[in-house]
Amino acid sequence: MKDIKDYIRTIPDFPQPGVQFRDITTIIQDADGLQLAVDTMSDLVKDLDFDVICGAESRGFIFGAPMAYNLHKPFVLIRKKGKLPGKTISQSYDLEYGSTEIEMHVDSFEPGKKILIVDDLIATGGTTEAMIKLVEKLGGVVSAVCVLIELPDLKGREKISGYKLVSAVTYEGE
Repeated sequence: MKDIKDYIRTIPDFPQPGVQFRDITTIIQDADGLQLAVDTMSDLVKDLDFDVICGAESRGFIFGAPMAYNLHKPFVLIRKKGKLPGKTISQSYDLEYGSTEIEMHVDSFEPGKKILIVDDLIATGGTTEAMIKLVEKLGGVVSAVCVLIELPDLKGREKISGYKLVSAVTYEGE
């Protein structure tokens, strides 16, 4: 039986020299790989206490929505600024070369709801930290963050210390 890492393609020197890019398209274009990824991530969180799953555009949607289906939980979109039609709140954060904003609808969930944040990957933790701040602005309580891939060498876990982080696979020192 294949392991999740068997489905992940590594592309050296993308998007710049020295970077080992972990490509998830090879997982999602394979029915067995996608099922293994979603089922593994669902299993990682099935015993956690949460009410709602939030996923970040766009790869968080790929894993978060089927997890919500598997676990019979509502799914809330976190999108790039200007992509949601209703009243929103936003959170800006820094990228390697500039900054950006993400948004959620103000009525995404009721204050006090326990939230699981799902994404494909945590690297430096900037996007994840912004999602946590956004959820907390709406009065949500972050139960955990679940990612398919963790890159521990980039210290994203440290940026969100104090929050539970679970990952299906890690690439440490690779």
